[in-house]
Amino acid sequence: MPLPYRRLTSLMARYNGSSLLIDCGEGTQVGIKEKGWSFKPIDVICFTHYHADHISGLPGLLLTMGNAERSEPLLIIGPRGLERVVTALRVIAPDLPFEIRFRELKEKTEQFEINGYIIRAFRVNHNVLCYGYSLEIPRAGRFDVDRARENGIEMKYWSRLQKGETIEDGGRILTSDMVLGPARKGLKCTYTTDTRPTALIAREAAGADLFICEGMYGEVDKKEKAREKKHMTFSEAARLAKEAEVGELWLTHYSPSLVYPENYMAGVRKIFPAAKAGEDGMSTTLLFEDMLETS
Repeated sequence: MPLPYRRLTSLMARYNGSSLLIDCGEGTQVGIKEKGWSFKPIDVICFTHYHADHISGLPGLLLTMGNAERSEPLLIIGPRGLERVVTALRVIAPDLPFEIRFRELKEKTEQFEINGYIIRAFRVNHNVLCYGYSLEIPRAGRFDVDRARENGIEMKYWSRLQKGETIEDGGRILTSDMVLGPARKGLKCTYTTDTRPTALIAREAAGADLFICEGMYGEVDKKEKAREKKHMTFSEAARLAKEAEVGELWLTHYSPSLVYPENYMAGVRKIFPAAKAGEDGMSTTLLFEDMLETS
């Protein structure tokens, strides 16, 4: 439930002029406004599942986007029943000046590319059908002058090939791998909530720069309740982060009875030192490795 000092669930990721939401709980619009961010660049909304605390903010957000005279299509992604659920919620937001496109998840894992980043959806273990998501930005290798010359590629094509174009030159097909070195490490953020720990989560989060994971209960005596409700404890999330060898763990989705999550973080950091207790408005900028070295 929303509390005076805590809103419901939503994550916004921004990349290259495009914004993506995962979940849209009550208070999402206020949180976006408080950050000074805009609704207009939101191109994609992903839903983990259809419990009210994860989707109740959607009708108001759609109305705000419509009132801003948005005309670009909006893609909404989620488990089976997506269009039926969103259509029902739109009873109070029936007339929008933009198209809504739906992508229902049917498989255990699914992957697709949008606006230069990759979305990977993976099924988790909650008491209703529920998915986690990884957002990945791949990074091509560096331009290799020697490789380009060895392949006999004229300089006039170098820039286009570096950008990933495929070029036909006198019956010869030129591709970017003919001028680029090995792929470099990209960026990855994995988000999962409302689930028990699973081996699939650890695999999908492997190597993530940032792993945002539910910690419903901090108290050690709530482990049985976590099993019963299909949620996670702080320590279980920490062990997942350790197994996945992520860069940093943020805990979120606390029980309403958990007033001071920081009180339980010492035990979490014994398992996984790079852990933080998430809070409303928390944000970070993920940088490529060579940018970290020069920043």
